[in-house]
Amino acid sequence: MEWITERSTVLCGHDGVVVPVASQRWVRTGGAAVLVDNDPEGRAVKGCPNIGPTMKPCTTTLRVARGYSDWIRIGGRAVTLSNLDGLTDGTVPGTVHYRVEHTRQHLVRSTS
Repeated sequence: MEWITERSTVLCGHDGVVVPVASQRWVRTGGAAVLVDNDPEGRAVKGCPNIGPTMKPCTTTLRVARGYSDWIRIGGRAVTLSNLDGLTDGTVPGTVHYRVEHTRQHLVRSTS
């Protein structure tokens, strides 16, 4: 699994773009700051096409279900990995996941 950075492409289940923001700046790969625990949570989702009379587009990411390293830490917080998975606030509630489409870096990997 590759490490996720602020340049990684993360999408909601409808292909809206999650805007990643790194809370730490001292560890980088390929010039981009690495995301750590809590960074993928509560982030804006832009351009979710899930729009309709009874549909709510994804606008925010919710808690991460998986995707944090068991072993690697930066400033005491787990590094975010490419197996990232969590839910968004879009409809149908509790069913729309966000995921990594492309890490945009191939220099740093971890097994867990």
